[in-house]
Amino acid sequence: MPTRKPRLTHFDARGKARMVDVSAKGATERVAVARGRVVMSPATVRLIARGAAKKGDVLSVAQLAGIMGAKQTPALIPLCHPIALSSVKLALSLDRKRNAVEIEATCKTVGPTGVEMEALTAVSVAALTVYDMCKAADRAMRIADIRLVKKTGGKSGDYEAK
Repeated sequence: MPTRKPRLTHFDARGKARMVDVSAKGATERVAVARGRVVMSPATVRLIARGAAKKGDVLSVAQLAGIMGAKQTPALIPLCHPIALSSVKLALSLDRKRNAVEIEATCKTVGPTGVEMEALTAVSVAALTVYDMCKAADRAMRIADIRLVKKTGGKSGDYEAK
């Protein structure tokens, strides 16, 4: 079976940027899951666990920020379609072994285009919020490993990271 050559869809035949026309695509249920983490010092993990960050409840605020970020994706990412999100869920947890806040976003829609960018944006904004809320205590934090881990629905089929 011949392998299909990957093609970048956001460029026209002359190489100019374009928004992909999805008007002919059918509406299907689409789900995307993204993950990432913020790595920090053990002292910062303890600060978050105790709820002692000066700016408030880090995990709750970052969760809300991630949801808001998913909703703002088309305003932030050029050529990204505005879509009707039917669900955005963010889970944030402390991983004391890795000295990190683990972040997972799940976005859902029924429409002609996917929600991968919304899930990735949700994780990114949540991670930036964790950094912002804890930077006074730990400027050496690292935002790491933001990636798509699963996607279902649409013409290109399902994807699951290995």
